Amino acid sequence: MKYLLFLLLPVLVSCGAAVAVDYEPTTDFSGYTSYNYYPTIESGLNDLDNKRIMAAIDSVMTTKGFEKTDTPQIWVNFYASEQVSNSRSTIGIGIGGGGGNVGVGVNGGIPIGGRQIDQQFTIDFVDKLIDLLVWQGVYETSYKEKATPLQKEAHYYSVVQKILKKYPPKEK
Repeated sequence: MKYLLFLLLPVLVSCGAAVAVDYEPTTDFSGYTSYNYYPTIESGLNDLDNKRIMAAIDSVMTTKGFEKTDTPQIWVNFYASEQVSNSRSTIGIGIGGGGGNVGVGVNGGIPIGGRQIDQQFTIDFVDKLIDLLVWQGVYETSYKEKATPLQKEAHYYSVVQKILKKYPPKEK
């Protein structure tokens, strides 16, 4: 049984969601050192979540050596599309009985864990000088509908960190 677990572990670990990245291949990303947020961000989220996301982006961009200025080289934009769904976790209950050659059974699933928000989160980098989208990262995620402010903060920091881990794109 131990050996079976070791064989399945790489399969289970590799099934996580991945960040999808697209970028302008002719762009020299090494020339970008400063950023700020697009003047009119319409993220589809509330102001509290926008502030959480901006704090997360500021933190990650600072660790990558970027400076937030009033005269940036890159505009950062972000947005999300969301939908509410029921938890996919259920508890199964079954009743059965029978005798001879006849059997009868009834079962059902009771959802547990409450509803969740499925989210597709996108971060765009736009070259301010030429007003051109040069990089985009997209991540699909979910969180509990009744998440606390601290849980939301941790969620958005994790999402931003995963997306920006792919910036700048690796030369191939």
